[in-house]
Amino acid sequence: MAVKNPREVFVLMLSALRQGTERASNVFRELSQIVQDPDVRDALEARVWLSDKILATQDEAFKLIGEKPAKLTDRLHEVFVEDFRRELAEIQSPEAKRLYVLIQWNQLVHLRVGTYMALVAAADVTGNYGVGVLLESCLADELAMVERTRRIIRRIAETRLGAAKTA
Repeated sequence: MAVKNPREVFVLMLSALRQGTERASNVFRELSQIVQDPDVRDALEARVWLSDKILATQDEAFKLIGEKPAKLTDRLHEVFVEDFRRELAEIQSPEAKRLYVLIQWNQLVHLRVGTYMALVAAADVTGNYGVGVLLESCLADELAMVERTRRIIRRIAETRLGAAKTA
């Protein structure tokens, strides 16, 4: 796809973000089916719900700019999911699996946070303030999930350390 101007770059990046949200939602759905820890499963199910909300918000952003999402090939997410599945299958310890899922999940969300920040700035620069508001609300949801995931990781680590100290 030849990109001729900043608007097309914006649409391209927003399309990639939307496609990534859709794929991430599918991954979260899949993970919530296989994860055994109830706390992690609850967090993943909440993440699926939030992803669906974010997709609807992103669709509204496309409506505001009068565009449709472009179809892209997103090799980054494909490689991430392939590697994730392979590496997860190799981990034997349930506790280690739980941490691995959360850490990888957090890593993926951080990539998306950077994209949101750039798109919010681009929306503001181009005068698409409504789009900026929508994207910033998605960013806030992503940041809330990062913080929540950090707390879950910390709780798991503290529980493990507490168990190691008493042993």
